[in-house]
Order: sequence, then C-alpha cells, then structure tokens
Amino acid sequence: MVLNNLDTLLEKYDNGETSIKEEEQLRTYFANNEVPAHLESYKMMFQYFNNTKQEAYTKTVPLKPRKSHIYQWISVAAVLVVMFGLFKFVNRPTEPTADQLAVYNQTKEALNLVSSKFNRGQDNMRTLGLAAFQFQKASDKVDQVNEISKSTKKILKKSSKK
Repeated sequence: MVLNNLDTLLEKYDNGETSIKEEEQLRTYFANNEVPAHLESYKMMFQYFNNTKQEAYTKTVPLKPRKSHIYQWISVAAVLVVMFGLFKFVNRPTEPTADQLAVYNQTKEALNLVSSKFNRGQDNMRTLGLAAFQFQKASDKVDQVNEISKSTKKILKKSSKK
C-alpha cells in the first residue's frame, strides 16, 4: 500500500469516516511486520484488536438471579408500624385524666397571669404615649410664645430707635 494513501486512510479512520472495506485494508497492512517507525502505535493498536477478537468468555453465567428477601421484611415492618399507629390513634382515651386536668389548669392560670401583666404594661405605655403627646403640644406652644417674643423685641427696638 502506498504511504500517501495509507496516511489518508489513517486520517479518515481517526475521524471515524472509513468504510468496513477500508478498515479491513488497514488491518491487513498492519498485520505485516514491516511498518514504518512513525506508524508503530497503529500497528500495536490493530494487533490488539485482532487478539481481542479471538478471545472468548468461557465462564458460565447464572440465568436466575438471587432474590433478596430484605425488601419483604421491610414491607412487613412498615405494615406493623402503620398498624401500631392506627391502634394507638383509635384507642386513645376520650376523657382527660385528673393529672392532665391539673396540668391544664395550672398552665391556664400561668398564661392568665402573664396576660394581665402584659395588659398592665400596655396601659402604662398608653399613659406614657399620652404624656409624650401633651409634652409635644406644650413644646409647640412654647415655640409660638418664643416667636411672639422675638417679634415684639424687634418691634420695640425699632420704635425705641426712632
């Protein structure tokens, strides 16, 4: 095979554009022992392809896979958990016990106490808000008196200069 033709075939092979007939030509060429030095890597590759084509898998493959029973036990456990939850939900006591009532009443008293303290604090805040509003009104009136005072001082200064 001509070296120039071989280079174009190898370029087509590397790009994946060769036909089966062209690939067969490359295999037969590289099966020879006389290959240029720069093409030794291709020779090793095609020899590897030929060797692996002749290999055969001799181990027997089991056709029936082993089944794992873990999933069955998981599903049984899940059913038991659901059944236990339903049993507890259906058989819950309808009337509260004396201890439960005592705890409920203590909690209610504590929350009422906290609520009353909050209400008293809220009343104090309202009183402070009202006082702040009255101080603001008084401050505005003082500002008005100051303005009147400044105006009268200016008028009096002008009249005294005349």
